[in-house]
Amino acid sequence: FLFVGVGEKKVCNRVLFFGNRPEGKILETVGVFEAVKQHGKYETGQLFLHSVFGYRGIVLFPWHARLYDRDVTPPIKPEPPGAHGSKEVKGKTHTYYQVLIDTRDCPHISQRSQTEAVTFLANHDDSRALYAIPGLDYVSHEDILPYHSAEQVPIQHELFERFLVYNPSKTPPFIPRDTLKAWQEKNHPWLELSDVHRETTENIRVTVIPFYMGMREAQNSHVYWWRYCIRLENMGNEVVQLRERHWRIFSLSGTLETVRGRGVVGREPVLSKEQPAFQYSSHVSLQAPSGHMWGTFRIERTDGSHFDVRIPPFSLESNKDDKAPPAGYTF
Repeated sequence: FLFVGVGEKKVCNRVLFFGNRPEGKILETVGVFEAVKQHGKYETGQLFLHSVFGYRGIVLFPWHARLYDRDVTPPIKPEPPGAHGSKEVKGKTHTYYQVLIDTRDCPHISQRSQTEAVTFLANHDDSRALYAIPGLDYVSHEDILPYHSAEQVPIQHELFERFLVYNPSKTPPFIPRDTLKAWQEKNHPWLELSDVHRETTENIRVTVIPFYMGMREAQNSHVYWWRYCIRLENMGNEVVQLRERHWRIFSLSGTLETVRGRGVVGREPVLSKEQPAFQYSSHVSLQAPSGHMWGTFRIERTDGSHFDVRIPPFSLESNKDDKAPPAGYTF
């Protein structure tokens, strides 16, 4: 699909998409852009266009996360002996949103962003069984391009009408049903986004969001599971390609594991000015309630030279109650 770019919206103030109709690609008007919120947050029911991946979506509810940005230079303080240049990063509050993705747009973004990235553990003895909720995403405040539509069902997703109801007297005109509030409250532990880590190396910005998924018993031991969402974004003009990953995974039990491999999730994405970002999710398990992960991505330039991009270190913490599977959703 195609939408009119941000620069062009000032002329027509509309969001336009290609429709895959038998007679060919037809531009359709789906809504009118609104002013971006510089302050405050977007409300439940806000329609938006994702500024990076271009899909249509709707806000379900916000999360207030701690953003640890290693690109922000902290005040210089005398280092204690033995610090070896360690960098203390203080978190600041940043708003993210739980959103639904329009299923019509999922096929067009699947090469750049996974549309089944939100996963959870099955509630039985098979500790490796994972389930996904398709079309559920986490979106940062600055990635929201808000718009409004005259349609009563502007987003196609099987949970849309289960969670939201049209009310033309409200702004935005989609208000939460009791089922959404109950679902959010019931599943808060496994959905919760709390920490975000970010670091940029040579114009390649890496953002990591870890999620604790729960503990399961396997072969008379406890196995703790996390998922982590990673976004790589090319902030420069040079075309580059991700070739390798190199992870270091430390467990509180004292083990240090090294993982090397080609690409990520079976892909070696190209990051260009036209398609600057790639986002994916993966999982890690430890036989301890906490640990740390860090590492690098090997990036290749068009001339064949390489450089390593740092993955910001992040904690794997299990300081929540064990998780039940999501309620209010039928698989």
